[in-house]
Amino acid sequence: MSNTMEIAQRLKGLREIEEIEPEEMANVCSMSVDEYLSYETGERDFSVTMLCKCADRLGIDVTALFTGDTPKLSRYSIVRKGAGLSVERRSGFTYKHLAYNLKGRIAEPFYVIAPYREDEQNKPIQLSTHAGQEMDYIVEGSLKISIDGKEEILNEGDTVFYDSSKPHGMIAIGGKDCKFLAIIFKKD
Repeated sequence: MSNTMEIAQRLKGLREIEEIEPEEMANVCSMSVDEYLSYETGERDFSVTMLCKCADRLGIDVTALFTGDTPKLSRYSIVRKGAGLSVERRSGFTYKHLAYNLKGRIAEPFYVIAPYREDEQNKPIQLSTHAGQEMDYIVEGSLKISIDGKEEILNEGDTVFYDSSKPHGMIAIGGKDCKFLAIIFKKD
């Protein structure tokens, strides 16, 4: 069974246990009920943003949707170089969750690899929104980011911090993949 199908089954099962209607979850995710249900059946692949929104509504840690387990550590968490919970979402972007085993997190830290794609360079950037704030720190390569209608170019060592409830998205530019640290700060 694919990871997408496993997440879909967990999402549907938890929603049903909590007696939340699909209409409410669709509203939480800012999409139609039909679109939401296509995620629950595994027809569509999830974005990290969507899973965070669903986890917040369900009152669970997003790790439970990714893995089926809940974080156990309460004092600190160490993730060694090259490790982390691998999450492959959003059209080839690779995410490694860097604190998946720490319970009670107030932020979701990810090491992200945005693939360079020639066909994306002259198209509008795919946008998403989620509650809270986000910080992205460029480790390697270059990233074109769109935030609420404004585009910026970020290079190695650059940081952007923004209100993630505004439409935002990014693509790698410059002919190679971009590696960056993304920290999503949850809204109370």
